[in-house]
Amino acid sequence: MASKKNRSIPESSGDSKKSQELLLYLLDAVDKVDLIDPSEIPDISLYMDQVTTYMDEHLKQSRRRDEDKILTKTMINNYAKNKLLPPPEKKKYAKEHIMLLILIYYFKGTLSLQDIQAVMEPICERYFHADSDRGIDDLYEEIVRMNRDRQKGFREDVNDMVDTAADYFSDAKDEEREFLRVLAMINMLSYDVFVRRMLIEKLIDRYFNEDQNEKSTSKKKG
Repeated sequence: MASKKNRSIPESSGDSKKSQELLLYLLDAVDKVDLIDPSEIPDISLYMDQVTTYMDEHLKQSRRRDEDKILTKTMINNYAKNKLLPPPEKKKYAKEHIMLLILIYYFKGTLSLQDIQAVMEPICERYFHADSDRGIDDLYEEIVRMNRDRQKGFREDVNDMVDTAADYFSDAKDEEREFLRVLAMINMLSYDVFVRRMLIEKLIDRYFNEDQNEKSTSKKKG
């Protein structure tokens, strides 16, 4: 593997153009990843069909394929059954339900159902229709703000990754250089996801699963 210090083949103008095109393609994908703005979530309660239609419409940019479903009735029922989501009220889902479903949608891209449950159950208990100063809407608004701040960092990371990928397999021939550059980026992203998921699981095990274990132990003692 070639390093930046011993790079043997300088990037040609053709390679530079391909790198720029790839960078713009990836940055466009990053820009499309965004939680639904709180102001766009209806204040009125919705029936299940309306919820699935709303989610499909407002999160369609994050779909890999046009035929992919963002949310289905079966998913919603399973979330409620597994305590990821409070049950509907008279078959209707409030604004807070929608916010929780949006969070679940993004969590499930990385986490197992069990881990999502470990995070979502205490959120529902503490903040759903809470009498305290902080509710689901406050939590959601702060998470949206947090993720938009992180998005700026992702743009910089993608820029660096495209540039760095050209430094690996630098001795490759012209006909395979683009393939190996993309392979390098897939590897870097996969490694990032692997490490980040491991860290998320460590946090869940330390701060959420222990809390659930304590509750189970208390119930047995009682």
